[in-house]
This record gives sequence, C-alpha cells and structure tokens, in this order.
Amino acid sequence: MATIKDVAKEAGVSVATVSRVINQSPKASQASIASVKSAMNKLGYRPNAAARALVNQSSNTIGVLVNDVSDPFFGVMVKAVDAVAHKNGKHILICNGYHNAKEERQSIELLINNRCDALVIHSKALDDAELLQYAKEVPSMVLINRHIDEIATRCISLNNYKGAYLATEHLIRHGHTKIAYISSNHQIEDAVQRLQGYRDALKNNGIQLSDSYIEYGAPYGEGGEQAMTNLLIKSLEITAVVGYNDFMAAGAIAVLDENEIHSPEQVSVIGFDDVLIARYIHPRLTTIRYPIQMMAEKATQLALSLARGEKTTGESLIYSPTLVQRNSVRPLHA
Repeated sequence: MATIKDVAKEAGVSVATVSRVINQSPKASQASIASVKSAMNKLGYRPNAAARALVNQSSNTIGVLVNDVSDPFFGVMVKAVDAVAHKNGKHILICNGYHNAKEERQSIELLINNRCDALVIHSKALDDAELLQYAKEVPSMVLINRHIDEIATRCISLNNYKGAYLATEHLIRHGHTKIAYISSNHQIEDAVQRLQGYRDALKNNGIQLSDSYIEYGAPYGEGGEQAMTNLLIKSLEITAVVGYNDFMAAGAIAVLDENEIHSPEQVSVIGFDDVLIARYIHPRLTTIRYPIQMMAEKATQLALSLARGEKTTGESLIYSPTLVQRNSVRPLHA
C-alpha cells in the first residue's frame, strides 16, 4: 500500500507539500496540486481520513445513534438525517443502541472518537446526567425523542402523553368504554408517557377499568400478537384497543382475525407513529402521526448550526402529535 512518502517521491515534492494538497491548504500551488494528484492516482493512494480530521478539525460526518436501524421508524429518521447531511456536503455514521445503556454509551464514544462534526442522538437507556456530560463535551450534540430541561434548546421531542390521550379519546367519542391497551415492555419514558395518556383519558371521561385491560409486549408485531392473545385469554369485554405503536396494533389485528373477530366491526383498533404499514394493512390503520421525518430534519439542521458556532433560536422543540383517521375505528353501535 502506497504511503505519503511514496506520493512525495513520485510527484517530486516534499511530504509537507503532499500534506498541504491533501488538506486543501491555500498555500499549495496549482502545479503542486496537479503533480500530487497525478501521483496519488497512479499509486492508488488514499489519504487517512482520521488523520485528515485531526488536521482539519472536521470529518465531514454526522454521527447518528438509533435504537435499531432495521426498524422502519428509525429507517425514516436516518433517511431524513442523511438528506440534510447530503445537502450540507456531509455523510453519516450510524450506530445502534438497542435501548441498552452499554451499547448506547459505546456508540456515542465511537462517534466522538471518529470526530463527527455533529451528533444526532436517540438515547433511551442512558440517564440524564450522563447525556448532559456528553452534551457538555460535544456542543453540537442534539437529542431526538428526549427532553432534558438543562439542554432544552438542544432537544427535539414529541408529546407522547398527548398522542395516547388523543387515541383513547377518539375511541371514547365513538362510544367505546371497554378499551384495552397494548403497551411496550421496554423500560423507556415513551412507554410510561403513552400508558399514562391512556389512563388519564379514561379517568377524565369517567371510565374505570381494571389493569387487566392492559397487556405488555415487545414493541413489534410479534409483541402485539402476544399481548392481544393474552387479552383474549382473559375473556374480557373489549370493544376497542389502543396500540403502543402501529406494529403492535397490526399484530393485534392479526390475532383478532385469526380468532374470527372482525376489526373494526367487532373491535376497533388504533395505533401510534403512522409508519408505512399503517396505510397498507387491512383495515387501514387509524393512528397517531409521529412526525419523525420533520423532527429528524430539524435535529440535523440544529446540530449543524451548533457545529458552526451559531446561536440557537430558543424556540419550543416539543412537537405535537396528530390523529390520522382511516378504517380501523368504527362507532360502537354502527
């Protein structure tokens, strides 16, 4: 493999001149640039990216931490970050945290050690204190789907409580009172906030249900299937179900169908997130829209602004969920 010394020898210049050309120094003459680039092409030399980052104090990359990039929700997020990065001449470096503190910590350390210009971090397992320490170390770090008061202007989040409240209230307005809830079993604030939104919507509308109407599962289709199965085993009177997310709601609909319980004719179902699957399952899923694309774009723009040393506007960065009505909810006595 060719070295910088080989390039200097081939081009007939000093190693310092090669370094100036590689790092786009204005001191490099046009003749030097031409000869060095010709030598690099001939020898197949590739500059060391880490070394260039040390010299330029920039790697032209944005570090991104997600739970699991194979989850379509995070796929949308990553694509949005990449779109903004591309417009700004940057690339992205992606890590998975899997809602695990050790994995999230190692991922953030990796992104920092790779001298990313900015960080867009989706962390649910690390506590506020540790994230605040990273935020102090990296001024261009922005949190998404997380709110910490001390760095509120660098946090992009959603009102999860309001979303679940809206979903439950929508069912109540359609005459439903026997409403079950399928919750994520992940120990994260989103799950707590959405469950509380469901409970408060019932309470504020004078509806009292036992905790038997709540089941937990992994926040995927399989988890929704298992949770719905557990609800059916209890022989509860259920006319509607609120799902923690669209995948759990889709899993619930599948189990209802397998048991010849028709949705929405017998049981209405509502999801959360409005990912692509919500539009194409049968029935088409009524859900709560999580504007993750908009939020990810905003987070990336903010991170790049901070990397350039620009001041933030101080505007509210807590987004509001909205209801998307499709075909999976029907009035109780329709």
